[in-house]
Amino acid sequence: MRISDDRYSRDRQRFDVALRFIRHEARTHTIRTWTGLSDDRIRKLYRSYMCGPQGGSLTRHRGKSPQQIGFFTRSGRARQEAALLASLCRLVGAMPESQAPELARALPSLGRGELLCQAYEAYRGLVLEPLISFEHAVFLLTSLVRGDELTLAGCPDCGASLIVDRWSLRAPRCAMCAAQPEPLEITPPPE
Repeated sequence: MRISDDRYSRDRQRFDVALRFIRHEARTHTIRTWTGLSDDRIRKLYRSYMCGPQGGSLTRHRGKSPQQIGFFTRSGRARQEAALLASLCRLVGAMPESQAPELARALPSLGRGELLCQAYEAYRGLVLEPLISFEHAVFLLTSLVRGDELTLAGCPDCGASLIVDRWSLRAPRCAMCAAQPEPLEITPPPE
């Protein structure tokens, strides 16, 4: 029996994605949702590959995953980093083109998990001190696909990607365009 046999490739893919999630300090529940592995198997993977001298020290987070969209809209930097991460998710194919609650339920899968890891690793390579953890990245992707609170939009002035609160009353503008004063419309006096 070879480990490269086709019938073992799906299991190997599950382990590979789970190890990437573990390296990004994902919670056990998140790993189970995206890979289909049992909690016990995830803990054994962690102990086998991440503990000891070869794995370094990784933090295992406990408790509930992030669930507050205010994290992404609390500051200009958070909005910019969330927009960058969302753009990367769209570019690699982790985020579907359309938004719907039923898509968010079908989102966690091995293929999308690999793509999410790619996008998150690219984000970590572009941002020196990132604000967004991997768990927040999973929540951001799920929220954007659900589309009930957050959306990915474009700045009307320059077209830059923006994370927008769906119920915001103001027209979304990027930080650069918002810093520039709006041009005054001068109408000539009637003759």
